[in-house]
Amino acid sequence: MDTPPPLQPLDETWERALCVVAHPDDLEFGAAAAVARWTGQGKWVGYTMVTSGEAGIDAMEPERCRVVREAEQVESARLVGVDSVDFLHQPDGVLEHGVALRRLLAAEVRRHRPDVVVTANFRDTWGGRTLNQADHVAVGRAVLDAVRDAGNRWVFPEQVAEGLQPWGGVRAVWAFGSPESDHAVDTTDTFDAGVASLEAHRAYIDGLGWEDWDARDFLEGIARSTGQRLGVPLAAAFEVVPMGWGD
Repeated sequence: MDTPPPLQPLDETWERALCVVAHPDDLEFGAAAAVARWTGQGKWVGYTMVTSGEAGIDAMEPERCRVVREAEQVESARLVGVDSVDFLHQPDGVLEHGVALRRLLAAEVRRHRPDVVVTANFRDTWGGRTLNQADHVAVGRAVLDAVRDAGNRWVFPEQVAEGLQPWGGVRAVWAFGSPESDHAVDTTDTFDAGVASLEAHRAYIDGLGWEDWDARDFLEGIARSTGQRLGVPLAAAFEVVPMGWGD
């Protein structure tokens, strides 16, 4: 079996990051400990949830589930130092990559004006034959397009007319959980915060029926193998997609 190549340290010379994912809990399964590191450095990090995960608990009606999952996400974000959480209320489970989604996400980028945008794995699989979920793919790919859209005043010009000025300052999109990950960040000191952030999604985890499932064990297995590739005890991996011309 081939040894995975070493991972490069992420560039942390930035001040603002916007995390855009499909569902509450997505960030907590791969990036929350990294977020805790960054907020601990005094950086601003905001969350945008495209859906409210309302189709995620089989035994709970969507309208009730929406309320529960939004509350869990707000608390989960608080535990890693994030107090800006937007919900775009798009339909869970049936998101489509296209102009409508790009428009919504371009508006978020223009509103928050980040240096870096973080999203989930947008590849078709998690590696091998394990298929990715359709909403993750749709959102991740729309994020890549929307970041470029946000910098062009002639794309979605109605937003500019309403006061959302173009923003072309996003250096890169970082996708956590990607099988194409080439960079990582040391999360050794903030790993516990990441675990607590995932555990805050109690209703969702219980609703999945994962008996005896342990959030710490799950996250630690991933973080240790990633840390070995970075040369630290624990780490989170990201695929870095540069957004600048000539990068």
